[in-house]
Amino acid sequence: MKIFYAAASPFVRKCLVVAHELGLRERIELVPASAHPINRSAPIVAHNPLGQMPTLLADDGTVLYDSRVICEYLNSLGDGRIVPATGAERWQALIEQSLADGIMDAAVLVRYEQVVRPEPLRWPEWINGQLDKVHSALARIELEAPTFGGRVDIGTIAIGCALGYLDLRFAALAWRERHPASAAWFARFDARASMSATRP
Repeated sequence: MKIFYAAASPFVRKCLVVAHELGLRERIELVPASAHPINRSAPIVAHNPLGQMPTLLADDGTVLYDSRVICEYLNSLGDGRIVPATGAERWQALIEQSLADGIMDAAVLVRYEQVVRPEPLRWPEWINGQLDKVHSALARIELEAPTFGGRVDIGTIAIGCALGYLDLRFAALAWRERHPASAAWFARFDARASMSATRP
């Protein structure tokens, strides 16, 4: 298998953490790429018309995107424990993944606004609106973090990758100061081999 890859992408990282946890990482070749919102990557677009990372090329020629689909696919190749199959556990994990993906979506949009958009065209209210999503989601995670325990599933993996991305690109948010339960959980989760191996 091959995956279009950038070390800083939290969505790529989510897929690679899943692969590590399932013992599949050695089967995936990393293909360095850059998914720019304006100067779109021709190699990615050739496989994924959206031109986004992650894009996974399966051994049978199937092209999979986005990160949610790729993680489901990897789960099907492994022992199936990362995405619960049924019941309340499944919905909890998928909702947590959606919440974490929302943090990553909003943070990436802010990053594009601050780095890609020319400075005279930047929209402070847009940035604040996206960061408000991040803060609201962090508040929800803070309420739930004490219940995470030692769970390792698509929900906690996605949350871990979202918090890691905030550390990477938005250290000034100092999210740990207002969210001590999340910080305590993340300190333990971030020490996992899968997280260490994928840290940008």
